Amino acid sequence: MTYACAGCAGRGGEQMERWDAVGEVDDLEAELLVQGDHLRTLMVASADGAATIAGRVDTLTSPADQRLLLTARAVADVVLVGAGTVRAEGYGPLVVEADISARRGARGQTPHPGLAVVTATGDLDLEHPLFTEAVTRPLVVTTEGCPRRDRIEQVADVVTAGAQTLDVRAAVAALRARGLRRIGCEGGARLNQALLAADLVDELVLTTAPLLVGGEAPRIVHGAVLDPPRPLRLVGVLRSGDHLFTRWSLR
Repeated sequence: MTYACAGCAGRGGEQMERWDAVGEVDDLEAELLVQGDHLRTLMVASADGAATIAGRVDTLTSPADQRLLLTARAVADVVLVGAGTVRAEGYGPLVVEADISARRGARGQTPHPGLAVVTATGDLDLEHPLFTEAVTRPLVVTTEGCPRRDRIEQVADVVTAGAQTLDVRAAVAALRARGLRRIGCEGGARLNQALLAADLVDELVLTTAPLLVGGEAPRIVHGAVLDPPRPLRLVGVLRSGDHLFTRWSLR
């Protein structure tokens, strides 16, 4: 998978681009590495916009998509994810390979990316390996009034973001106050909506799976209408097999 492309003239003489070289995604680490405060959202959806099938993404993803996800994690200071996504996808401890860990160390990052789970209610399995086997103590982003706050503090560092209602602006600010400036968000759709509504997302990396799903599956953003709609600027396209990978800037 590569950014290689060839120019071709479209109707009316406008310049179009065709991406048709297929290689590997493994060399994208330098491409995805950014400096300073940055929030990147990574999502996958079918060609007709379904973000999950039967509540999960495994039918939509591919080996190349998983490599892209792992590469994005490799450059992130912290992975931000909603508790519902953690439960649905069976998240475990985030561990990168030794060579990636060494490169992270050379950049001044922790050996492995942190994990920050967002929950207003504290509905988490605190006996899950995500907490009991973590190589880096996880973060739980919640409110002052979270009913399980005391229990969560026994297995994770609690980041307070709001009194009774979770405030994503406060959450992102608190993460950056801890030195976690490069944030990779992996959803879900409601968390994406909240971050977009607060104008906190700098970049979207979207994998489009070669499937038509139909039905009422959720999209990658779910919740109140974004008014105005957020404009995107296309900065990269990749292809692996029939999966398409697009990179969009919101700045």
